[in-house]
Amino acid sequence: MNGLYLQLHAYMLRIAIPYGTLSVRQLRKLADVARKYDRGYGHFTTRQNIQFNWIKLEQMPDLLSELAEVEMHGIQTSGNCIRNVTADHFAGVAPDELEDPRVVSEIIRQWSTFHPEFSFLPRKFKFAVTGSENDRAATQWHDIGIQLVKNNNNELGYRIYVGGGMGRTPVIASLIRTFLPKDQLLSYLEAIMRIYNRYGRR
Repeated sequence: MNGLYLQLHAYMLRIAIPYGTLSVRQLRKLADVARKYDRGYGHFTTRQNIQFNWIKLEQMPDLLSELAEVEMHGIQTSGNCIRNVTADHFAGVAPDELEDPRVVSEIIRQWSTFHPEFSFLPRKFKFAVTGSENDRAATQWHDIGIQLVKNNNNELGYRIYVGGGMGRTPVIASLIRTFLPKDQLLSYLEAIMRIYNRYGRR
């Protein structure tokens, strides 16, 4: 769950960038980490993380300490747990969004981090959130996709997709709820997670 992988020639560290948002301080720190601990570059992933592929194991404590200075880490970027929550890369500035999806993404991030019930899932589990009808977050490629929508009463809520994946056998998620009231989101997600945790293939 700490984002560290042993590869053929070196260790790889994956660092979470929740819903794809970085501050200037964080971006500068990542550049510094790339120069100091890697080969001067990193790889941004399709799920809004960054990976460094030439990390020396003995340098990991210092590297993680430096990341902590700017509130960054590799927690839940590996292993069978709830991974980094991704969102529309234009979140907060997209003219077509109903609401900034980073708000609910942060709520999900806080709820899922170190969740005692979901730290040993059948497989890794991924969320994506979009605030727009134009699905730039590719929500249907994720285990749970959340899309902000309005109902006939002009109330904001969520459209929920479940079961997507981008692995060896890609699957488009199924729509299981056309409108979920905003105040029911976490209990609804928890119910889905409990079903997956109990019945998912291990």
